[in-house]
Amino acid sequence: MLSEGRGVARHCAVWGSPIGHSLSPVLHRAAYAALALHHWSYERREVDEASFADAFAGLDETWVGLSLTMPLKEVALRAATTVTRVAAVTGAANTLVRDADDSSGWTAHNTDVHGLTTALRLAGCTDPTSLLVIGSGATARSAIATLAPGGRVVLMVRHRVRPETLAQAEAAGLTVETVGLGEWAAGAEVDAVVSTVPPASVPDLDGFPVATHRDHRPVVLDAVYGSGETRLQRTARERGWSVAEGTDMLLHQATEQVRLMTGHDAPLGAMSDALRVALRDRRDEP
Repeated sequence: MLSEGRGVARHCAVWGSPIGHSLSPVLHRAAYAALALHHWSYERREVDEASFADAFAGLDETWVGLSLTMPLKEVALRAATTVTRVAAVTGAANTLVRDADDSSGWTAHNTDVHGLTTALRLAGCTDPTSLLVIGSGATARSAIATLAPGGRVVLMVRHRVRPETLAQAEAAGLTVETVGLGEWAAGAEVDAVVSTVPPASVPDLDGFPVATHRDHRPVVLDAVYGSGETRLQRTARERGWSVAEGTDMLLHQATEQVRLMTGHDAPLGAMSDALRVALRDRRDEP
């Protein structure tokens, strides 16, 4: 993070494709207002893998932070000069921050793990030892990183697990199982189900298991947010599971981004209020 430089313009943004749905600007702008960072700005920009290199090379030194969403979490990692341990383990970066002591350098972070861990905890799933993860991309690897060594992960995929995701799980000492989409029996005893795929891609919910844990309720987290309750969330509630909101993951990964980019503790209350208003307005749109 560069010196705050009161009165000096500082620019941040979220990049990805598609990007129009992103609520990151709502969260970061609310933080800047609450922190009185009046010369900071936060925008969204449509950037895909093919255009990333030119867009990144075009940033001048007033740019101090980028949030990255799909499909840029892996290409951003390769663009960094320094990679944090969590970003390296997951092979994915959702945050790039300009280095304070070398303005030409950028550090890659993965704050999705923090967001996932916090969202699961708020729903009652603390220190999970077993997960069923739908999908095997960058967000799936962040979910896997919430498990301690010796845990169990079930990867539900359409075809095959991405090799880098399987390698991460095995390197972490996890027991790994692979099942096809809709094969829910393997999820009957997990602490949480984390879906990282579009809601319409989650099939055969008739077979979703009833919660049978005696000491705690298992949790479902659908990482896709903004379109109201998903079929997975609705089915989970009906069958006795707790539901962790994808917007909680979004909020808490963003608070960590604000801290990394600005050097200030994030104003959680202001960011949460802004997110709630934005979601309400989105639901009210015709």
